[in-house]
Amino acid sequence: MQPEPLPTFVPHLSQRFQSLVWSCLDSDLVKSAVFHAERYYAIDTRNHDARHLYATALLRAQQTYSALHLVSGPRDEQCTGCLEIKAKCCTTLGRYRQAREALDATLRDINYVSSKSSTSRAARDFPEDAAIRCRAGNAAVKGNQLQQARQHYEAALKSNPYLWEALEGLCAIGRIPDIDQLFPPKPVPVKRGPLQIDDTTTRNVPMATGAGFFTPDASGPVGRGGNLFGGWRPDAVQPQPFRLGAVEFPRDSIGGSDTSFLPDNSFQMRRTTRSQPSNVVLQTNIPRPLSSAEEAGPVQKKLRSTAGRQIDPKPKSSSKTAVDEPLKKARARPALSFANIFSSSHSQPAAPSRAPTTLTKNNAQPNVTHTATRRSNRLQSGSGAKQLHLSKHPPATRRRQATHGRNKSNEPDKDEEANPSGEVAESTSTPSALSPGSEASPPPPPTWTLQQEQQAQEEYEHELAEHYLYDLLRKFASAARRLALYDCKTCLRELEQLPVAHQRSTSVLIMVGKVHYELQDYASAERAFRSAREIEPYRLWDMEVYSTLLWHLQRNIELSYLAQELLNINPQSSQAWIAIGNLFSLQKDRSQALTCFKRASQLDPSCAYAFTLSGHETIDENLDRSINFFESALRVDARHYNAWYGLGTCYLRASKIRRAEYHFRKAMEIHPNNAVVLGCVAMTLERRKELNSALSYYNKAIEVSPENALVRYRRAKMMVSMRKYDEAIEDLEYLRRTTPEEANVIFQLAKVYRLIGDEVKSAQALAVARDIAPKSLNKMKRLLETVRDDGDDQMDEG
Repeated sequence: MQPEPLPTFVPHLSQRFQSLVWSCLDSDLVKSAVFHAERYYAIDTRNHDARHLYATALLRAQQTYSALHLVSGPRDEQCTGCLEIKAKCCTTLGRYRQAREALDATLRDINYVSSKSSTSRAARDFPEDAAIRCRAGNAAVKGNQLQQARQHYEAALKSNPYLWEALEGLCAIGRIPDIDQLFPPKPVPVKRGPLQIDDTTTRNVPMATGAGFFTPDASGPVGRGGNLFGGWRPDAVQPQPFRLGAVEFPRDSIGGSDTSFLPDNSFQMRRTTRSQPSNVVLQTNIPRPLSSAEEAGPVQKKLRSTAGRQIDPKPKSSSKTAVDEPLKKARARPALSFANIFSSSHSQPAAPSRAPTTLTKNNAQPNVTHTATRRSNRLQSGSGAKQLHLSKHPPATRRRQATHGRNKSNEPDKDEEANPSGEVAESTSTPSALSPGSEASPPPPPTWTLQQEQQAQEEYEHELAEHYLYDLLRKFASAARRLALYDCKTCLRELEQLPVAHQRSTSVLIMVGKVHYELQDYASAERAFRSAREIEPYRLWDMEVYSTLLWHLQRNIELSYLAQELLNINPQSSQAWIAIGNLFSLQKDRSQALTCFKRASQLDPSCAYAFTLSGHETIDENLDRSINFFESALRVDARHYNAWYGLGTCYLRASKIRRAEYHFRKAMEIHPNNAVVLGCVAMTLERRKELNSALSYYNKAIEVSPENALVRYRRAKMMVSMRKYDEAIEDLEYLRRTTPEEANVIFQLAKVYRLIGDEVKSAQALAVARDIAPKSLNKMKRLLETVRDDGDDQMDEG
C-alpha cells in the first residue's frame, strides 16, 4: 500500500510536535510526551527526527525494549542519532558492550551530527501551571479524591488542551465533559490574499506619511513601553497562525495570548536561529520598503538637516542650547531600540538605530536621501523646537557641512528659495534611489509583492499545522471519551474519522481491540491486538486485557507465549504476572493463578484488575474471600465495573437478591452496553417475580449483543415460564443453529415442543440430545413425564 502524501505544512507541524514533546518531558508528563511523539512518528515513519523523539519518549517512560526496537532496524536505515539512542537503551538494560559499540560507530561517522533528542534547547526552570495542575490531578486520583482530580484536570485542559494525561485522567474517573466544551471547534484557516493587505500588512509594520514620519496606526493606541506593535490585535474572524516569530516583537511571540489556536501557558519553545521563517526578515527590515520610490517619502537624515535650517534661519543661543543637550545623550546612546523611538506621545521623525553612527563616516550609506513633501505644514505649527529636540542630530551648521561633504552637487539653500511654499525639495545622492517625477506624484497604493506572498504562505502553513494538530487531538479525545463511557460503536465511528496514518498506529489498534473486547467480539479484538503487537512487539501497556482475551478464547499456546515474552521484557511488570495468572487459570490451577495475581497487585498496588481476577478465581470456593478481593479492587478504582459485577455474582449465589441487584445496577451505570450485566439485572428481577421488567432488560441485552447465547437462553427459559412458547421456540432454534453442540438448548427445545403438543419435533430433539449427551438419561425420563401445557417450567439445566 502506497503511503499517504505528506501535506505541505509538515515542516511547521514537525517543529510544533517537537516543542510539545520536549515540554511534556521537561514537566514529567511522559505519557503525554509518548502520545504526541507517536502522532509525530505516525505521520512519516521514515523521518529520523520523529523516530528519535519517539524513542526518547519511550525510554523516559521506562519502555526501554520498545525504544530499542524502534532504533534497531537494518544497518542501512540507521543514522548516528539512532546509534546514539541505542547506546542509551543498552546502557539502561546493562548491555554495556553493545552501548560502547554503538557509540564507537557514532564517532567513526565523519558527518556526525547529534540528534535533536540530545541537543540543547530552551527549557523552563519550573513547569507551567497546566502541568502542575495535571500532576496534582494524578495525585488526587491515586488518593481517591475524584472531585479534586476533576477540577485539576479541567483547569489543566482549559489552560493547555494538549495535555493528553489530563484527558486520560478525566476518562479514568468517568467525569468527562462534552468534547465541544473541552476542545471548542476551530475554523479552517484561510490564506491571506492581496485584498487583505490594508488590514494585515499595514498594521504589522509602521506606516509612512508623506512627510517621511513613522506614525502609529490610528486604529489603536501605542502598546506598553512605547512599542508600536503593543496595541496590535488580530482579527476576530480570521484565525491567526501558530507563530514562532523573532523575539523583538512580543505580540508575535508564541507565549502571547493573541494566537487563536493556542491557549495561554501552552507548551511551546522558541524557534532556533537556523529555522527562522521568512516573515521575520520582513519585520526586522521594515524601513527599506518605506524609503523606496513608490512611497515618495524622504529619508530622515537629509530631512532633518534641511528642516533645522528652515525652523531656525537665524541661530540663537537658546535654540542651540536646546539642541546640544539631546545631541550629547544621543551620542552617548547611539543604539536605541526600535520601540523606544515611538515612546513619545507625538508622531516624531524616527531614523534607524544606525543613524547617529553613520553621521561620523562619509559615504556610509550612499542612497539615504529623499525629497521631502508637506514638511513645512508641520514645521510651521509651532513644534519645531520639539522636532529638533527629538531628532538627535547636530545643529544646522554642522549638518550643512556634512551634507555638502556627501553630495556637493545639491544646493539646499537654492532649493528652498525655489520653493515658495516653504517645503524642502532635495535630490538624492544616488539616482537609483528615487525614480524621476516621484516628487510630484502621490504615493501609489500598496502592492502585493513577492515577499508579502511568501510571508502570507508562511503564516498560512503555520495556521494549517496548528489546525491539523488541534483537530487531530480533538478526534482522539472524542474517541477516548466514548471508550471511557463504553459507547463502543460510537467510538469505532470516531476512530474511523482519523487519518489513515494514525489508524495504523499502535495506540489506535489497541483502542480498537478494547472496543471489540467490550462488545464481546473476541475474534475482531484478537486481530486488532495481534496487529498492534506486530508494530510494537515489546509493548507492555494494555497486555493484561490481551491476556484475558486469550483466556476467553481458550488459546493456551498463544497465552503461554505471551506470558513468557512479557516476563522476559520486564519481570517487575504487573502485566506479565497477570498473563501468567491467566495461563494457570486456563489450566485449572487456581492456587498458582492466585499467587500470580497477588504478585501483580504487590508490584502495582493501583492495578484493580489483579484484585478483580483474584476475586473471580475464588468465587467458587470462598465467597467471603472473593468479596474482599472485589472490594479491594473498588477501593483502587471505583469505576471498575467488573468488580461490581463480581460482587453482584457473589451476593446472588448467597441468595441475597437485593444486594445482588444493587451491585449489578452499579455495574450497569458504568457500562450500560454490557449484555452480561444487563442479563444479570434481569435475572435478579426474575427471581423477585418481576417478569415484565426482567423481560425488558433481557430484550435490551439481546439488542446490544444479539450473539450472546447465555442471555438469549435465559430469556427463552423465562418465556417458557410466562407461557410464551412461540417466542421461546424462536430463541431456542436460533441457539440450536449457532451452538449445535449445547445439550441444554436441545433439552429445553424438546420440552417446549412437548408443552405445545408437537410430539414429533419433541422426539426428534430428544434423539439429538441423546446423541450429544448420552449420559443424560435422567433428564430424558423427566422430560417424558412432562404433560402438555401443565405449567411445569422446572427443568434441570445440567
